[in-house]
Amino acid sequence: MKPLRIPFCLSLMLLVVPGCSILGSEQRDPVTIYSPDIRVAPEASWPSVPWTLVIAKPTAARVVDSPRISVRPVPGELQVYRGATWAQPATDLLQDAIQRTLEDSGRIGAVASADAGILGDYKLVMDLRRFEADYAGEATPSAVVEVSAKLVYNRDQRVVASRTFLSRQPANGAEIPQVAAAFEQALAASTRDIAGWVLQTGYGDTPTKR
Repeated sequence: MKPLRIPFCLSLMLLVVPGCSILGSEQRDPVTIYSPDIRVAPEASWPSVPWTLVIAKPTAARVVDSPRISVRPVPGELQVYRGATWAQPATDLLQDAIQRTLEDSGRIGAVASADAGILGDYKLVMDLRRFEADYAGEATPSAVVEVSAKLVYNRDQRVVASRTFLSRQPANGAEIPQVAAAFEQALAASTRDIAGWVLQTGYGDTPTKR
């Protein structure tokens, strides 16, 4: 994952920050934008399925659904790293990673985001509960990704299955690039787990076998 450094004021299209003027000569600290590149190879245990899937935009608390990189230095306290941001809000990072993984796997008939206007056989609904670096009493933090997922059969809106996925990846240090790298690994692990679960759960569901 290669960070992109741009002047603070030029990042205005990504983050609107009061007091930043493109006309002034005042110098600002640069903002580093991290863009996780999640590429998950399909596992041998993943079945091939003929049905289609739509992925609803994940929900999340406002503090989670943000491009800011959250860190929990002590229990009960949530902060953000200064001078660093994600290229997209955390919910978009999650949705894009799972959709890309399923599309590239070749194991599913078709997959699209819900806003594409396609009515799939199944719908994946997710709530992103945690997307943060958590020190948890340690000297260095761990990237934590927690997702509550439901697979819904669209024809009758039946919840086929639900499950909570938790990935925790220790960072190699406390510097932001090391933390961002840990996030990429944790997101990849969550993506692999959720994509495999969707395929296996839908494969075992009775309606699609009729």
